[in-house]
Amino acid sequence: MIDPPLDCPLCPRLVDFRHDNRRTYPEFFNAPVPVWGDSAARLLIVGLAPGLKGANRTGRPFTGDYAGDLLYATLLKFGAATGTYRADPDDGMTLNGVAIVNAVRCVPPQNKPTGEEIKTCRRYLGAAIEAVQPRGYLVLGRIAHESLLATLGEKRSAFPFKHGASYALSDGASFHASYHCSRYNTNTGVLTTEMFEDVVGRALAAVR
Repeated sequence: MIDPPLDCPLCPRLVDFRHDNRRTYPEFFNAPVPVWGDSAARLLIVGLAPGLKGANRTGRPFTGDYAGDLLYATLLKFGAATGTYRADPDDGMTLNGVAIVNAVRCVPPQNKPTGEEIKTCRRYLGAAIEAVQPRGYLVLGRIAHESLLATLGEKRSAFPFKHGASYALSDGASFHASYHCSRYNTNTGVLTTEMFEDVVGRALAAVR
């Protein structure tokens, strides 16, 4: 199964938080967010987890919060997306040669999954990789970076996290790391639009 069931029971804390959110925000998606994008994707983008009022609301990765504004604007600029991004899963936008998944599929309290939750959800990250069979990866943030390496059976020490780092994995796939495109990182200057566009452009070029 590439995606968790809508009532995935594996992480008790996340299950409780999901149920709380269903009561508080009954109109939200409030379920594990599925992989989204091109079924023949060459590049798999891996994020951390759904935002409470972003992907947890809309049911599409990076859709509905600032991180998505920057990510999708960048993909559109490089021709990896078609259409117009309106922070709505029914906006008609499509991805070209790209798929997106989160390392943890359910929204965690305070946007902070535990180590055990990250480990538990790797079965679905592995399923996404198996289904997509990408030629390369773009990871957004340290947690996504480390979880993807663990899922692929790679040694973290051989591929240290650093913004803009590019590696060749043992199977020949390209691997690119970026700071997460969160509002906090952009507001504090940790990540600029130019920095993000540079690493996304290189990740796309490597698989084309």
